[in-house]
Amino acid sequence: MMQILDSILLSHGSGGVESQNLITELFYPLLEGCVIGGGEDAGITDSKSGKFAVSTDGYVVSPLFFAGGDIGKLSVCGSCNDVAMMGAKARYLSASFMLEEGFLIADLKCIVESFAKILKQSEAKLISADTKVLPKGALDKIFITTTAIGEFLHPHLNLSAFRIPQDCAIIVSGNIGTHGAVIYSNREGINLHSDLQSDCALLYPILEPLFKEEIRLYALRDATRGGIASVLNEWANASNIGIEIEEAHLPILPQVRGICELLGFEAYNLANEGMCVLCVAKEDATKALEILHSQGAKDAAYIGCTMTQNPKKVILRTTFGAKRFLDYPSGELLPRIC
Repeated sequence: MMQILDSILLSHGSGGVESQNLITELFYPLLEGCVIGGGEDAGITDSKSGKFAVSTDGYVVSPLFFAGGDIGKLSVCGSCNDVAMMGAKARYLSASFMLEEGFLIADLKCIVESFAKILKQSEAKLISADTKVLPKGALDKIFITTTAIGEFLHPHLNLSAFRIPQDCAIIVSGNIGTHGAVIYSNREGINLHSDLQSDCALLYPILEPLFKEEIRLYALRDATRGGIASVLNEWANASNIGIEIEEAHLPILPQVRGICELLGFEAYNLANEGMCVLCVAKEDATKALEILHSQGAKDAAYIGCTMTQNPKKVILRTTFGAKRFLDYPSGELLPRIC
């Protein structure tokens, strides 16, 4: 049970165990009877005009500009990717821009230009937007909230964290921990002398060929706050399965490994903004990887499988052959990562 506290902690927004406790033990009970979403990356709604995925997210990343992106690009990619994790293509976005008095117009222009550029790439349209200006000190420069509405173009898809079977393959579409490592190094002024950039990108373009080929996909999740450790633990708990992954198979850039070793982080706890985790039928794993590689996801890799043993647990087989539990991230981690 979540310890009853008088106030919110930074760790409640980390995407780890504290975040899960806050949602399941405070929000869900108080909103009982009002929530139709099932705890997925996006909620699903059926109407006479079709089936749609809807996702809302707020973006408070610091710094606003980082290697490989900025808060404008991030806010579009984040919401478009969330509906893509349900197999839907983002068609419409709404956005709210919360601005601090004194924020530089030149910086706002750069952010909106970036927002527009990636929105055009997504082929989604902005159907509603709002701006608010708050007194200096009421917020930190700019916060953006976006809502994406996605259309299901491939009706056979039925993705869910709650229906993952045993003996499936776990695949990642790219290197892990890259966004988190970039944000931390930019924030703390660590001079990497490298070209390391955030992986912030739209995911639907690399996934659509998988949807068209009717690869047997059971679940998708973009590994944002809490990294792949949060994703895998969510899946294990939601579907009452065990998951085992091979540390030696995890694709991690050398620069990210260096930052983790220097600062005591684990790459599988760090956020990504252009990489997702896929649960695929084992028989289709090789084909799925071939398709991902052909779409430019050259670092996509098979990292493990689901199993009957150790239900609700994630096991990490280390490079030394030992096994240990890979738990939900806990504590503060890196606040304002997205």
